[in-house]
Amino acid sequence: MQEKIKVAHIITRLILGGAQENTLLTVEMLPKIDNYEITLFTGPPFGPEGSLIEEAKKRKIKLILIKSFRRNIHPWLDLKSFFKLYSLLKKGKYHIVHTHSSKAGILGRIAAWLAGTPIIIHTIHGLPFFPYQNKLMNFMAVNLERITALITDQIITVCDNMAKKAHSAKVAPLNKFFTIYSGMELDKFLNVKENKKLKESLGIKEKELVVGKIARLFELKGHRFLLKSAKEIIDKFSNAKFLLVGNGNLKVQLQKQAAELGISDKIIFTGLVPSKKIPDYISIMDIVVHVSLREGLARAIPQALACGKPVVAFNIDGADEVIRDGQNGFLIPPPEIPEEKWKNYDCTQLTSSILKLLQDANLRKKMAKEGRKIVDPIFRAEHMAGEIDNLYKQLLRKKKIVF
Repeated sequence: MQEKIKVAHIITRLILGGAQENTLLTVEMLPKIDNYEITLFTGPPFGPEGSLIEEAKKRKIKLILIKSFRRNIHPWLDLKSFFKLYSLLKKGKYHIVHTHSSKAGILGRIAAWLAGTPIIIHTIHGLPFFPYQNKLMNFMAVNLERITALITDQIITVCDNMAKKAHSAKVAPLNKFFTIYSGMELDKFLNVKENKKLKESLGIKEKELVVGKIARLFELKGHRFLLKSAKEIIDKFSNAKFLLVGNGNLKVQLQKQAAELGISDKIIFTGLVPSKKIPDYISIMDIVVHVSLREGLARAIPQALACGKPVVAFNIDGADEVIRDGQNGFLIPPPEIPEEKWKNYDCTQLTSSILKLLQDANLRKKMAKEGRKIVDPIFRAEHMAGEIDNLYKQLLRKKKIVF
């Protein structure tokens, strides 16, 4: 009987999020391609974002929960997590360790290297250093990435621009990076029909047009800019409603902002929505807006394009790799640094882009058609898993590990 290729995937926590959904699909699909035996290591899904632990169990993924794993820096718990990881990786004798997210990427790669793992891979879903973070944190993040890159065989990025930025920061040589777009169950988005019952349940009238955003309610996701723009849009186009899908620690603050702007009746906060229901929510949107300040390549963008929705987004990281400005959406400049300037952010271009789409049904249809062409097949989960499988096989041959 052929020996199995033993792979350990490590991610800090399994919350409702793009990196986590990407990881679950990868771990689920690889054994369908070849003789892989995969274990997923993760920490508790603390926070308001929701959990994917039960989903992992439903998909019969072998899961090991490390209770001390946390997203934020916590020296004692981090040290405890590191030694636990080292022990498990040493005992498991894995051929490949594949890490995701910054904390898991640092601790997991060092633990794997010390445990003698032949192949170490890391996926960067979003760079841990970015313009809107303080200089000390950026300094620490860049240098930790440089150190761990030395013991990493390959670094996967979810867009080309992220690889370029990491290379520019001298994290690693350009040939150590490899782009694999974040896969999803694409047919669920390509084939979705407008869910009229959902629309009705949310209090959206038949003739109202919906501007939607799918993101956790967190600082860098840019909801404050959309709400500011929403006020101007509603003053000029009263038939619009704004649908904010997701939960997070800014919910009360954003609700307060909407109230102060006098637009609470036009803003719908859905709270947590299971990943499997996202296609239904996008189906009732006429436009998707993604004004985040930090992403790799947000899954909401290709998901929206697959559903036939034009997208308005800040031109950051990988957005311009899928949004063709003026063809399937609009790219607009992000706010300036430092944060103090955000309060005075000029929403003119954001507002005008959304209004242009709201006022022109033919333009929305034209952009919808163009958007669908871009996402298939590069955002299919099968395509992503196949690319990762090819990379694994290439590195196994290079290390002369034969099965």
